[in-house]
Amino acid sequence: MVDFVQDRRYRDTHEWVLLEGEEALCGISDFAQHELSDIVYIELPDVGDELTQGDVFATVESVKAASDIYMPMSGEILAVNEELEDSPQLVNEDAFVRGWLIRFRPSRPEEYESLLDAEAYQRQCQEEAEKGA
Repeated sequence: MVDFVQDRRYRDTHEWVLLEGEEALCGISDFAQHELSDIVYIELPDVGDELTQGDVFATVESVKAASDIYMPMSGEILAVNEELEDSPQLVNEDAFVRGWLIRFRPSRPEEYESLLDAEAYQRQCQEEAEKGA
């Protein structure tokens, strides 16, 4: 069963973002980690990197494939989840809490409104699953 957490927004490329005041947390969705299967390596950006919405900020490698991960909003990287260096499987175990990828400061907060809410994202994932079946 795939989780679609309601307090986040999603990109159509399967990243989630949670706004927390002036900062935001980002990771890949539960749907994405299910599709990737067992994650074995994650390459994260450097703290201080300034990225634009849609830029690739990380690469996730699984036993199936390698996937680029895209910035959900423009901003500066404030922190990366260093636990993932030794334990990339945390994304498979808990994509929304322990498996977060980056914390960033949005430079264009209005971009949040362009992201999908959980209901719209869930519909998109159901359509993708039906096409792939």
